[in-house]
Amino acid sequence: MFFRRKGWLRKEYDQLLIDDLLHMKSEWNHRKQLVDKSVEPSPEILYELKVSQSKYFFLLREAKKRNITIGKK
Repeated sequence: MFFRRKGWLRKEYDQLLIDDLLHMKSEWNHRKQLVDKSVEPSPEILYELKVSQSKYFFLLREAKKRNITIGKK
């Protein structure tokens, strides 16, 4: 009786993880493009690039651990 919500909650949090993952990927790509286009990137920009990359890879590992796929079903 109490375990019926488990599947619903898992789907909800999996969707939140997917949304965060896609957001971090776009943020990481945006910062990477800024660094690639700049002649001499500042240390702050390089730091932000590293942080966004680390966040993206953390979320990606979590999605792999949960066996989440992004795509058409």
